[in-house]
Amino acid sequence: MATTNSPLEFPAATTNYPGIESTAQWYAAYTLPRHEKIVAQQLCQKFVDSYLPLYETVHRWKDRRARVELPLFPGYVFVHIPISHRLQVLEVASVLRIVSFSGRAAVLPEAEIESLRNALQHRKAKPYPYLDIGKRVRVSGGPLKGLEGIVVRRKGDMRFVVTLDSIMQSVALEIDGSDLAQVS
Repeated sequence: MATTNSPLEFPAATTNYPGIESTAQWYAAYTLPRHEKIVAQQLCQKFVDSYLPLYETVHRWKDRRARVELPLFPGYVFVHIPISHRLQVLEVASVLRIVSFSGRAAVLPEAEIESLRNALQHRKAKPYPYLDIGKRVRVSGGPLKGLEGIVVRRKGDMRFVVTLDSIMQSVALEIDGSDLAQVS
């Protein structure tokens, strides 16, 4: 189940200064590990429009099981601000930076955030490993646990090639991407 930590929706902030971007856009704030909910709460207290997509899962400990809500994108909270207000976000202690490329804050398309919000209101979601074609991976679960190979195709299940170096042979298998972990 996806929710925001902020039950309030704030209108897009604007500024009236010439030469300064005046409309709010979506950015990704990168946080300390496991601090996403705290950051979202603190941003709400500062009246900064933020969105933290969550999913529900069951965690098992030795003595109990519990349903918990975890961030769908660990380490990230989305903020909707004019870039001139980025200090409001960066002043939150657990925010490390706003994601940027070549020194410019990366704007997230409004349509992507809205599509994500709409989809999560009607469907369950869970994180899925981001594995590129050509990357070396290891099977982390199931009967093939421990095998290593290379991702050759991504479509539904992933096509995974296992190579047996000792006999110089390979075999292609279809395997669920959630059972694969990237090898560094």
